[in-house]
Amino acid sequence: MAEVIANGQASGPASQPQLMLQKIYVKDVSFEAPNAPQIFQDVGELNEAPQVQLNLTQRATGLGNDMYEVVLSLTLTCTVNDRTAYLAEVHQAGLFGIAGFSESDHAGIIGSYCPNLLFPYARQVISSLVQEGGFPPFLLQPINFEALYAEQQRRVAGGGEAPTLNS
Repeated sequence: MAEVIANGQASGPASQPQLMLQKIYVKDVSFEAPNAPQIFQDVGELNEAPQVQLNLTQRATGLGNDMYEVVLSLTLTCTVNDRTAYLAEVHQAGLFGIAGFSESDHAGIIGSYCPNLLFPYARQVISSLVQEGGFPPFLLQPINFEALYAEQQRRVAGGGEAPTLNS
């Protein structure tokens, strides 16, 4: 029987560890400006700076055959004088082939490497949503997913509650 060939590489028990990015896509996106158009007038009249809050979560789903869907979710909420100016949300996803790694390396790939790849795409979508919604451009600062994953591992090892990064 012939050996199965995937992406130009032989597969089988003696194969080297493999990490393959198959696809990056937007799974879900939304933008709300619940107090428009009044909020545009308020922003110009108030001296108070807008308050921005970022909520970040990540989840991974095994699809079989060493394939995983990793979804990085970002929700950006901007308030001005306790009124919501806008809420932008994106679920940026990727399909990853992950095979042949130790359990700890596999978890590290899912917990830090994959979100690191997805974040620039999610950041661009958020930036476009905010600007196209009529608000000043907003660029999210880079996030150190390796440090977040390491902190999550420390909390789990110490018996503390894990943060929502890998929920």
